[in-house]
Amino acid sequence: MGRLIKWLFILAILGVIGLTGYAYVGPFLGADFSPDQVEVREKVTLDAS
Repeated sequence: MGRLIKWLFILAILGVIGLTGYAYVGPFLGADFSPDQVEVREKVTLDAS
């Protein structure tokens, strides 16, 4: 059981390292992480008493 937990821990650490590396290298590989920019207009009623 201890071996299984050890391997799962190592796999989780490698996954975190892989995701962090992809976040830094992804834009050079063509991945675009920026959100779409959209203008939002909404009417606001002030002092509606």
